Amino acid sequence: MYIVLMYDINTKRVGKVHKIIKQYLNWIQNSVFEGSITEKKFNELKRKLKIIIKENEDSIIYFETLTKKNLTFDITGIEKNKYEKFL
Repeated sequence: MYIVLMYDINTKRVGKVHKIIKQYLNWIQNSVFEGSITEKKFNELKRKLKIIIKENEDSIIYFETLTKKNLTFDITGIEKNKYEKFL
């Protein structure tokens, strides 16, 4: 599966959240990540984040699609983090 993740996290927890997500997905812009991930790893990521965040203060949004091919996007302005993934 392919995931686009966005978050709005209290500054007290944002560093921890960012660090965990970087272990699973590619950082593309401030609080936005993307990448291919297995269902098992995705569930693991969500469990780890749920431990850290406070659901009455923080927000994480996950967009799921089968592959990146099913997703189109356009960038206007500066691309914050260019990357190439090696398999």
